[in-house]
Amino acid sequence: MSEYSNIINDNILCEPLAAYSASCKQLSLFPDPGVETNEEDIRIIELFAGVGGFRVGLERASEKFKTVWNNQWEPSTKRQDASLVYCQRFGSLGHSNVDIATVEVEDIPDADILVGGFPCQDYSVATTLKRSGGIEGKKGVLWWQIHRILRDHKNPPKYLMLENVDRLLGSPASQKGRDFAIILASLSDLGYNVEWRVINAAEYGMPQRRRRTYIFAFKTNSVFTDSIKTMSDWIIKDGIMAKAFPVIQNNVNFSQFLIEGDLSEISANFNKGRTLSPFKNAGLMINRVVFTAQTTPNYNGPSVTLGDILIPESEVPQEFFIGEDEIEKWRYAKGGKSEKRVNKTTGYEYNYSEGAMAFPDFKDKPSRTIITGEGGSAPSRFKHVILTESNRYRRLTPIELERLNMFPDNHTAGASDMRRAFLMGNALVTGIVERIGLQLVNSLLL
Repeated sequence: MSEYSNIINDNILCEPLAAYSASCKQLSLFPDPGVETNEEDIRIIELFAGVGGFRVGLERASEKFKTVWNNQWEPSTKRQDASLVYCQRFGSLGHSNVDIATVEVEDIPDADILVGGFPCQDYSVATTLKRSGGIEGKKGVLWWQIHRILRDHKNPPKYLMLENVDRLLGSPASQKGRDFAIILASLSDLGYNVEWRVINAAEYGMPQRRRRTYIFAFKTNSVFTDSIKTMSDWIIKDGIMAKAFPVIQNNVNFSQFLIEGDLSEISANFNKGRTLSPFKNAGLMINRVVFTAQTTPNYNGPSVTLGDILIPESEVPQEFFIGEDEIEKWRYAKGGKSEKRVNKTTGYEYNYSEGAMAFPDFKDKPSRTIITGEGGSAPSRFKHVILTESNRYRRLTPIELERLNMFPDNHTAGASDMRRAFLMGNALVTGIVERIGLQLVNSLLL
């Protein structure tokens, strides 16, 4: 527990979410940044903010990071739990709880860096809009909202820090790597260079095996562009990602290629007919030239395990313990299977098989990835189950799920236990952002 307590902030006392509902709703209609900053501060815009994972990580990295505006909107949801939690934790000043597509770019304040964990969707380009000089992506795809802000803002941010699932580099299955190529090309056309890294938090001592793609982009006229000696050196030792998350520098094989064509041509033709994505787990793109390599983490520091973040058994609410009559259902859900099943609608019979999962979960290792379905008492293959010191099985509590993402205890308190689990399943590991933020602020303040 001592190692873990050094990583996160002290617990934050909570008030009911309902107390913040009115103020959040009012700010949604009339967003007012109003956040005081000085010349040395690094001003942040946070999009798709969730419960504020980027903000937690960056503000923990340095007091120089100041979030001046943020947007969180959950479509088709009457109760905006993530937005309410965000307001409860950080206040409603500068908070927007409306569909980002309805926000006018001129209403978004100037900032130094834009951050966000944009949803993974289909990034295909429908057409080129010659009259507006822009592009049109598939309807509802939120990447194009980031693009719109960068394209149309009178003072677009110099830096971007983005997060997405690791499969982004290989999607879609029918045209592997196309989506990431569209993102890289569109950022290049907007005047950004881009570095990326697929990071598994547990490989750098953090308590959850959560693998995600992290992107850091910087304007072509920024201090970072001037600091690049060679693209290979930037990827393995000199770049923001390389300094935050060291890799083994020997025997790294690089590949290089150019992303050609306009965005609609990339959408239609990039890597067509090939079975592998050209993008490896680390890389740098400058002027559409991609330099990429498969890297290996180089970390020898302390590590936090699932057991390290558990609260005392005496503090676990009774509803998180699994009754004796339910244990076999959980064993079945977690166990290996090879059986015939029948589709209830069509009557089609098929063979179903899956491998066994650990039951209970190992407490001496980092946890498995939290998913949005972690909440609730129903037996599930993917929910975490631990065996207590008194030989009782139980699920993880919301506080423990928060700790696995390195949030302060009770960050999501006020929402239901089910929603708190959902919110953590959608969140990122804040320790990753913190380490990137430390390297960023150190570089900018030199």
